[in-house]
Amino acid sequence: MSWDVYLKKDDKVVEVDSHEEGGTYAMGGTTNAELNITYNYSWFYYQLLDKGKGLKWLDDKVAKDTIDQLQKAVAALGIRQSKDYWADTPGNAGYALMVLLCWAKANPEAIFQVT
Repeated sequence: MSWDVYLKKDDKVVEVDSHEEGGTYAMGGTTNAELNITYNYSWFYYQLLDKGKGLKWLDDKVAKDTIDQLQKAVAALGIRQSKDYWADTPGNAGYALMVLLCWAKANPEAIFQVT
């Protein structure tokens, strides 16, 4: 199981630098601000983002309003990835949030959607 996280403006997914991160990705990358994040990281998100909602805390939030909390979570978790994307490590969880943080900074008026 996983979450699909999108950053949208005017009901359209915003464009970002090409990336291949996440549990599912387009071969050769995509420029769509969409990221599939495994539930394996959920414990970290419940601890550092919202005890009741976890990563769903982002849902329907304006990107600029998430930057401080995302920065704190990334600082606490770090971004050192495991060779195993599915491993529930702090660095894996932090790296995914770092991607979302970069998108939020580049598109502060866009809105996150988490499904």
